[in-house]
Amino acid sequence: MNAVSKNNWVARLGGVATALILLCCKQASASEAKGYGETHADPHAAKPTTHSAANGVASARNPAADTDANKVAAVPSPVEINPAFRDASDDLVSTNIVEKHAVVPGSSKQADLDAMLEWARRMKREKNFDAAEKSFVMVLGANAPEIMHRTALLEMGLMAQENQQHIRAQQVFTQYLERYPDDPSAAEVYLRQGLLYRQMGAPTMALSKFYAVMTTSLRLKLDRLEYYQRLVLQAQTEIADTYYLQGKFSEAGEYLGRLLKLDSPQLNKSQIIFKMIRSLSCMNKHTEVVAQSEFFLAKYPETAEIAEVRFLLADSLKKLGRAREATQQVLVLLESQQTTSTNKPGNWIYWQQRTGNEIANQLYKEGDYLNALEIYQNLAKINDAASWQIPVWYQMGMVYERLMQPTKASELYSKIIAREKELDSAKRTLSLDAVLDMARWRKDNLKWQLKTEAINAAFHGASPADVALSAK
Repeated sequence: MNAVSKNNWVARLGGVATALILLCCKQASASEAKGYGETHADPHAAKPTTHSAANGVASARNPAADTDANKVAAVPSPVEINPAFRDASDDLVSTNIVEKHAVVPGSSKQADLDAMLEWARRMKREKNFDAAEKSFVMVLGANAPEIMHRTALLEMGLMAQENQQHIRAQQVFTQYLERYPDDPSAAEVYLRQGLLYRQMGAPTMALSKFYAVMTTSLRLKLDRLEYYQRLVLQAQTEIADTYYLQGKFSEAGEYLGRLLKLDSPQLNKSQIIFKMIRSLSCMNKHTEVVAQSEFFLAKYPETAEIAEVRFLLADSLKKLGRAREATQQVLVLLESQQTTSTNKPGNWIYWQQRTGNEIANQLYKEGDYLNALEIYQNLAKINDAASWQIPVWYQMGMVYERLMQPTKASELYSKIIAREKELDSAKRTLSLDAVLDMARWRKDNLKWQLKTEAINAAFHGASPADVALSAK
């Protein structure tokens, strides 16, 4: 086959593929109109075709139908970057990625390319990622305007990210930035790459991309200042979070502090201060933990993190030697009820139990029995299950022994033994069995001790009634 014949054969094959794409578009449009109660415009019609914003795919206008200026434009819809760390508004990641581009009016080739690109977007919206990628690749391989290549490449990257294909998304985004480094969407693409790298466990690469967001936003001289300010703010937040997730609390605290100095409504200040408190606690900066925690409790009393903040405050107060203040914080937490704004009841109870148990145990070990006893008494009230109260009562019995009140201690050990029957096989654990055994032993030991003391009292001239009372 000579070169001319070969070229003719390739051209015919391309024409057949394009015709098949167009036919599928028309058949799918007719099918949707009948089966789902929706109507979609023919790819060659004058009406613009829109899409679902949740998928983040660009809208397209058929250039052949744009009779006023004969120009093509595409605007990507807002796409969720990362809900766990998102502080900006929903339009943070939207930008005009396609500039106006003149085409020849009535060009069938351009109309075919438009139909092919719209078909790829449609497959993406319907989660048919294989078909969508094949169509995007066909657009990239066609002799299309550069503006369509740019749109198809960006759509492929967004689709790979949506489909959790991290490596594929990074490859496409890298190629996009190499080909279009001065594109208005470059800063957004860097941000997406940073989030992907962090999910892939490459925090150093993630940080480099977040820094690139800021440098690129400063370099691009565009008229969307507010949009780029939001991107930079998001990048700064992600830098702080990346250090925080790595356990580099000194660096995280530095960037969190910078964010707190900014007066922006886009910032979630309560989350920033909460992470700052955690970072300071891990760095053993207890004086600063106390100051930030007290501000948090006063400013955001209805947040879900309030229980953990009170725990960190109580812990820092205890380590600063302010035991009574620490005890008061624990009692406030144990006595308070979960507000309607906190939607994690299990989390609230967890912090009540952990805070009371840890602080009371610390006080007990240091010999502060009265404060420890006060916490244990309130700790026993938050849950009336035998599996919870038995260990708490045992600790209370130990405290009464240290306070030289064996009778009260013996009464608690008796209550523990009496509740053993409430524990079925599913609730019994090795630790609970150990507590029950120790309660029996201590009760018998106290009984022997009381009898010994009664005998000693008799030798020292105590009345028979006092001896009998002591021996009980």
